[in-house]
Amino acid sequence: MNVRKIVTYVEEIRSEGGRPVSPPARVAVVAAIIENPWAGQGFVEDLNPGIDATASDIGALLAPEVLDALQAPAEAYGKAAIVGLDGEVEHGSALIHTLKFGDHFRKAANATTLLPAVEKRGPAGVVFDIPLKHITDATIRSHHQTIEVRIPDAPHPGEIVIALAAAAQGRPQQRLAPLSTEQ
Repeated sequence: MNVRKIVTYVEEIRSEGGRPVSPPARVAVVAAIIENPWAGQGFVEDLNPGIDATASDIGALLAPEVLDALQAPAEAYGKAAIVGLDGEVEHGSALIHTLKFGDHFRKAANATTLLPAVEKRGPAGVVFDIPLKHITDATIRSHHQTIEVRIPDAPHPGEIVIALAAAAQGRPQQRLAPLSTEQ
């Protein structure tokens, strides 16, 4: 796995809807910009060798980094794979939609739910939104949120941005009733 760089982004919301948020709502994103393991190979029928060589290593790298950046236990999480223009969306999906990748984050966050995800192909600087959901109960509405990310020089055409996001809480000032009230 060739990592060109790591980008860390932390957002701290101190006011929402004209009211203070206390404690401040924190969301962290850590992204690794890696060489696409299938770059320059044309259509690759069997993606497993690239998955085996990359997915676990990138998950092991990012999971502790995003939790360190959050500086609090994670209550919500998500993931992203943004593929450069010379790759396929399937390349990003292959790396993040495997237990070899996701279990690193689930174990580090003491989580049990599936990680919500975004995958897309785009040029350097493409904007993408990472969806987040609660780490143990995907039906908890207060934790359904997104964070917008943009890395000005990534992905290059032969790269993939792999990112993890974590939130220390639900949306600031959330006040939707639990899903169970509608059943």
